[in-house]
Amino acid sequence: MTARYELKPTSDNQYLWNLKAPNHEVILTSERYTTKAGAKNGIESCRKNSPIDSRYDRRKATNGQYYFVLKAANGEIIGRSELYVASSGMENGIASCKTHGPTAPVVDLTTVSAGAR
Repeated sequence: MTARYELKPTSDNQYLWNLKAPNHEVILTSERYTTKAGAKNGIESCRKNSPIDSRYDRRKATNGQYYFVLKAANGEIIGRSELYVASSGMENGIASCKTHGPTAPVVDLTTVSAGAR
């Protein structure tokens, strides 16, 4: 599998996307969007901002694990990473996001029937 954005519906009739690495691991998960167009705009924002190191906010969770958020130029959060045990894992996640974010294709899972989800 190559890296890709997976655009999908949520159980509350909203939309979100995940940027997945070639190894199927989720690199970044978006916020929820009320429209599919909004979610697509979020993907475009990720493509634009993911190569820029200063757009990453490196954080530590209350449980001591590490994660990052990717922000747009206006400070709005585009997406959040999974939790990492070590800061080196978080840095690897950021590097993967920088590598795959700008060019990964979009797989639209919003057209999958409800029974197939």
